[in-house]
Amino acid sequence: MSAVISTHPGTRSVTPGTSAESLRDQWFAAEQSIRGESFWAGTGRRFLSNKTAVAATAVLILLVLACVAAPLLTSQDPLAGVPAQRLRNIGSSGHILGTDELGRDMLTRILYGGRLSLVAGFAPTVLAMIIGTIIGTTAGMSRGAVGTGLMRTMDMLYAFPAILLAIAVGASLGPGLANTIIAVTIVYIPPIARVAESATKRVVTKEYVEAARLSGASMLRIVRSQILPNVLNDIIVYASGLVGVAMIIAASLSFLGLGSQPPAPEWGYMLNSLRGAIYSVPLVAIVPGVFIFLASVTFNMASDGLREAMDTRL
Repeated sequence: MSAVISTHPGTRSVTPGTSAESLRDQWFAAEQSIRGESFWAGTGRRFLSNKTAVAATAVLILLVLACVAAPLLTSQDPLAGVPAQRLRNIGSSGHILGTDELGRDMLTRILYGGRLSLVAGFAPTVLAMIIGTIIGTTAGMSRGAVGTGLMRTMDMLYAFPAILLAIAVGASLGPGLANTIIAVTIVYIPPIARVAESATKRVVTKEYVEAARLSGASMLRIVRSQILPNVLNDIIVYASGLVGVAMIIAASLSFLGLGSQPPAPEWGYMLNSLRGAIYSVPLVAIVPGVFIFLASVTFNMASDGLREAMDTRL
């Protein structure tokens, strides 16, 4: 007696030995076909139904827009200080978030510093995603010394704790935002390459890839038309969760003096420069840390929502 998957317009039968995972896949495919929506339309619908992810995304958008529009939101110079107004507390007249150790407006420095921190989070993630995808896809498609050599090299880098590897690379290259981006990119390439290699090995055995080979398609065309469209989902979901961590690593390097240098208003450096004020104006001293935490958490929450929306088996 066959098992039945119910759909709105009708039903269809599957063999009794079909796994639960396969049944879920078939049910989703039937539902999606009935709705007449594409994969990305379905992903968007499921993402918008996740209130937590939508709220996190809204906070991120507001934060990014505020940082981009910093000149319109404040007329103060983030680099110019007034010694007579140093270490003013939160809520002081003319300084909503107080002032730092040199009398510079904290709100202004937070907005301008957010540009550097967001770049330090997005840029290495995007660069690592591009390089890691190329390495992982090549390794997944190769059968022999090339693929093995690439992944063993990635495993060697992956064996180091992320922050220690970033510190080692950052110390070797020297301080600066560009070198911080390079350091975090090197940290992220191995895990993204592993995700890409695993996804490629799973896809390369599918019937449509074999059919493309038999049709005489070149390897490059197979990768472009058959492999990448089916592995990018996994890579994008994984990489989106790394942006928040990248911001923390970049802020840690700046805190240690290996990232953005003064007087640049970068959140990690600001946290370091205000260490001495933790006992006199503790609320002001923790403001950069609060924004680092807020950005990291909201990125992770939005990433979790994207992962759930793109996973058709959930």
